[in-house]
Amino acid sequence: MSPSLVALAVISAVVAIGSFVGFLARFHHKMDLEQWTVGGRGFGLLLVWLLMAGEIYTIFTFLGASGWAYSRGGPVLYILGYLPLGYVISFYILPPLWEIGRKHRLQTQADFFQVRYGSTYLSAFVALVGVVCLIPYLQIQLTGLGLIVEVASYGGIHRTPAMVVAFGLVAAFVFVSGVRGVAWVSIIKDALLLFVAVFIGIAVPRIYFGGIGPMFATLVRVKPNHLVMPGATKDLGHAWYISSVLIVAMGFYMWPQFFGACFTARSGKILRRNAVIMPIYVITMPLMFIVGFTALLVLPGLSNGDLSLLAIARKTFPAWFLGVIGGAGALTAMVAAAIQLLTGAMLYAKNLFRPILAPGMTDQQVARLARIMVVALTLGALSLAIYSSMSLVSLFLVGVAGVAQFFPGVTLGLFSRRVTMPAVFAGMATGIAITVLLILSGRDPYHGLNAGFIALCFNFAVTGVVSVLTPAPVAGFDESLPASPISQTGKA
Repeated sequence: MSPSLVALAVISAVVAIGSFVGFLARFHHKMDLEQWTVGGRGFGLLLVWLLMAGEIYTIFTFLGASGWAYSRGGPVLYILGYLPLGYVISFYILPPLWEIGRKHRLQTQADFFQVRYGSTYLSAFVALVGVVCLIPYLQIQLTGLGLIVEVASYGGIHRTPAMVVAFGLVAAFVFVSGVRGVAWVSIIKDALLLFVAVFIGIAVPRIYFGGIGPMFATLVRVKPNHLVMPGATKDLGHAWYISSVLIVAMGFYMWPQFFGACFTARSGKILRRNAVIMPIYVITMPLMFIVGFTALLVLPGLSNGDLSLLAIARKTFPAWFLGVIGGAGALTAMVAAAIQLLTGAMLYAKNLFRPILAPGMTDQQVARLARIMVVALTLGALSLAIYSSMSLVSLFLVGVAGVAQFFPGVTLGLFSRRVTMPAVFAGMATGIAITVLLILSGRDPYHGLNAGFIALCFNFAVTGVVSVLTPAPVAGFDESLPASPISQTGKA
């Protein structure tokens, strides 16, 4: 049997098993809107950890991190800065969010803005921005899937049909099993991803250079500027690094799918414990960097840095193991895409379409429309993945610059009774407008700073000024707010 057939057979087997588990998850559960979106709010620590790890460690981790290590060098280290900081932020904001979600039966990020600020239009605006920003994240998963199959088949299968088949499966098990299906598939995906990351991160530099240390010594000798800022780029220096770490850390749990995942937990304590153990997964990141750096020395001149991990794996390992790596990557993309599709579909159906166009819709009708939107979002992201050529990390940074503009509205809304709806609306609109202007005009970074960070600074400033100039909100939601973040941690 040819190597391409062996690799594809293993990938297909892994994907088939994962998909079967996703479909199996719906049994013994009535898939109403509450169960489909937040799993009945009954997930324990293990399922919450697996669900959030499945959402966070995506094909961006698998191919994007190694790709930037290969093509950019030093700037890729920003990933190691924002992850721990993002978990620290989650320790303080997710438990009170869970408490408010339990009390008010929230299911989406836009639900929080509706309940906290009492504005249907603000909630709809948040839903619209969330859906738009999820598209590039979905595109990351699609593009990565296509790259995996194309490389594993030794060019025998083009990435487009691979993306169509895989995302047809994703849409199907999201349609049937909802968030519970995503969590179950994450069990297989996380085991494979951790195994593959640790194995190839250690094995590849050892095979070619005798170990990680000798590999870095060779890299410093051959490309002395690759590991320092701005690496292989012209403008991603220290200011960009610091501003990117801050914007991504603050925007990390503003992704609608991460935000909504906290509502699946059984208690706020589980979310605090999750914030403590989640950094264990960060071990996968430097290992992916090491693979990218090794590939740069062994396979210089690749046309696309995102291919570096797969290309060196194909050169180094037998076809069956390339299939294992490809299967792990494919499941990684599918799990992340599943929760993104579910979240985007719910935002559109519940927080955008129903309140603005059809206020009389029942929950059953919302669930039906959300399932239709799963298919629509899949087709939209698929079209962009076929015709766009942006790198995986660049797509991620575009999306996070947008969702980070929710941060002032969430954090000030949680811990301040003085912030007002007009202030949050004005700040968010300002931040998003500046983000779009800078990115579309090619001014990212702008004077060395991440465009999203500049926009977020304006967002905070406008929110603060308008809150001072507008009347304080009427009491009514205050009893849901924590007294302070410190008092909340004391309850753990």
